[in-house]
Amino acid sequence: MSFTPPSAGNGADADRQLDALISRIQSLTGGESAAPGAKQQPRPAQAAPGPGPLATNQAATGQIDPGGSGPAATRPPGPPTGLSDGPQPAQRPTVPQRPAAQNPTPGVGETPVTPHGTPGAQRPGAPQGGAPGGAKPPPRTRPQPANPSAKEAAGGPKQSLGGGVDIPPGPLGFEPSRDEAWRPVEPESMEKAGINESILEAIMYRFLLTAGECEGRKIADQVKVPFRLVEPILTRMKMEQNIAYKNATATNDYVYILTETGRQIARNHASDCTYFGACPVRLEDYIKSVRYQTIEGQYPKKADLVRAFSDLLINPKMLNRLGPAIASGRGMFLFGFPGNGKTSIAERVTGAFGKYIWIPRSVDIDGDVLRVFDPMNHVLAMPEENTGLLDIGGFDKRWVRIERPTIIAGGELTMEMLEVLCNSDTNISESPLQLKSNCGTLVIDDFGRQKMRVDELLNRWIIPLEKRYDFLNMASGKKIQVPFDQLVIFSTNLEPKDLVDDAFLRRIPYKIEVENPPEQDFRKLFEIMCRITKVPYNADAIDYLIKTHYLPVGRPFRNCQPRDLLLQVRNFCLYNDLEVELKNEYFDFACDNYFSVM
Repeated sequence: MSFTPPSAGNGADADRQLDALISRIQSLTGGESAAPGAKQQPRPAQAAPGPGPLATNQAATGQIDPGGSGPAATRPPGPPTGLSDGPQPAQRPTVPQRPAAQNPTPGVGETPVTPHGTPGAQRPGAPQGGAPGGAKPPPRTRPQPANPSAKEAAGGPKQSLGGGVDIPPGPLGFEPSRDEAWRPVEPESMEKAGINESILEAIMYRFLLTAGECEGRKIADQVKVPFRLVEPILTRMKMEQNIAYKNATATNDYVYILTETGRQIARNHASDCTYFGACPVRLEDYIKSVRYQTIEGQYPKKADLVRAFSDLLINPKMLNRLGPAIASGRGMFLFGFPGNGKTSIAERVTGAFGKYIWIPRSVDIDGDVLRVFDPMNHVLAMPEENTGLLDIGGFDKRWVRIERPTIIAGGELTMEMLEVLCNSDTNISESPLQLKSNCGTLVIDDFGRQKMRVDELLNRWIIPLEKRYDFLNMASGKKIQVPFDQLVIFSTNLEPKDLVDDAFLRRIPYKIEVENPPEQDFRKLFEIMCRITKVPYNADAIDYLIKTHYLPVGRPFRNCQPRDLLLQVRNFCLYNDLEVELKNEYFDFACDNYFSVM
């Protein structure tokens, strides 16, 4: 078979092939070759004739070996491309160069060498009519792949809560669940993580000023940022002669110390703020995390409430009233006589929702540091992680996983606890109670007995309870909007209508009275509390107690009384060196003490 150069009449055919070639290039992604596994070839050179790879050999010399020998035979073998043996591009398509008069480069309309080494040769099973002038098959195109974002490609598709909130994928291997709906991903870069490099550098200066000397990886662990992101900052600080190497470590790291210039810089940073903990998280990232983990949209069922109150004796009627109130994720009044378990119920409400949430250690608000994690109010529950040099991380260590919070404020509640508290000496701000209780429960116990007036508290929260967001004033004068996303429970011994007006009651949709237990439940409570206090149960002594000290005098049953009376009996027996048991005379002694002024 002889080679025929393209004639002028083939110009239209060449244009069609060029259009097909450009269409195929656009259908490929990221420089993929024409066949799976095909090697990426360089762009054809304008000059440099001679032997070489196929992409440059044929294009530069214009030589085609029909028998498969010569320069064309030196190309590396590869799998069939699946293209017809017509005027189609071989191997990786590149944008063709128009042949110049002095450069005999084959044009687009010329017949390329097929995978079998013969121009125009037909492979077994290939469609006929592939030679120039014959019927050309339509250009083969690869199916257009999906184009997920980088984050979705790394972690899979987004999850969605019951409320329709899209949750970004978590670290590799993390499976979202009701107990843990979201987990922050370890930062890949400063930009993606939203880390302010100036703030991070100031924290590192303050830490070195306090520590004196420290290894690079320990500095990264202190600021909770991956070492690969901290190391360039340390290198730059070293080049600026603000820090120096004291010595090297066996782990290909250095021990850093501040130079005299660096100490002066660190003192200047410390005069502005003394914070040198974890690098703060952006406020917008914290707001997004609350949406991902909100209690709204979870809608706990009856089984969830039964599990949450499994250690309490709850009347089925009471449980049916509590269920919709808890599922609403809004707010409720618990009122009734003291001693019937209002606080105990409020403390266990959070157990009906998921177990864990993630909160930042601190938040950056235009240079101001606002602490969110509080060890006194939050129960740390970090997942297992690898340690040492092979720690692959997975989650962003600027965040901590805690048990879904339940924060209780009683008579000690003041207006200052509901605002941002800034220490003038350290210039570090502490978040208020409602921010710390986001995605959990906030219990105002003994409502009406606080140091602050009731109307002050109501006026402070009347808008947040309805709008589900709050405004906080920072020490710098900046006002920020933050989520108000918690179940607020007001527990009181007083009548709600005697405490608040109708406008506030309208924003608390559920008002539930915790009633006195019936006699049957009262007896059952004694059985339960006898097991807990390790006092042998005696039904006859319980009958004597009820018929002697309750029914004749019309004394109401209260849920706290079985526990309190059993402890009185137990302490009496232990003090007198008697066997711990229930006797009528022991109950007489306990009732004389317990009900003396009641």
